[in-house]
Amino acid sequence: MYLKGRMLVCGYDGGMSTEMKRMNIAGTSPYEPIIGFSRAVRVGNVVHVSGTGPVGAEELSAAEQTRVVLGIIEAALKQAGARFEDVVRTRIFLARAEDWEEVGRAHGEVFGTIRPAATMVVAALLNPKWRLEMEAEAVVAE
Repeated sequence: MYLKGRMLVCGYDGGMSTEMKRMNIAGTSPYEPIIGFSRAVRVGNVVHVSGTGPVGAEELSAAEQTRVVLGIIEAALKQAGARFEDVVRTRIFLARAEDWEEVGRAHGEVFGTIRPAATMVVAALLNPKWRLEMEAEAVVAE
């Protein structure tokens, strides 16, 4: 597998290859140009949403920050042609272990019936005022 321009080329079936279009989706994070990442990337029918922090919502509660993050993720998914219902995995990075239930309940407001695979871990985050950062992966039906 290699990148050819903006196309991802995957070799399989005895060396035959197929090209899959890659779509980079920019966001508004001030960290994107510094670190060199996209808010989301769609390759084929799979959408990967980068770790998303509550930029501009640092003073809010953990639950409110989670809702802000989910709003940013929803906008990125929409730009990629996906919806929350297409999400198959989320990863939540908590700054404080004691926030797990508050963050989990806000996550459940969106994903309670969708039920993606999910992971929640405690980690140091880029901004010490952030209570969480979240990633998402979606598979869009073709």
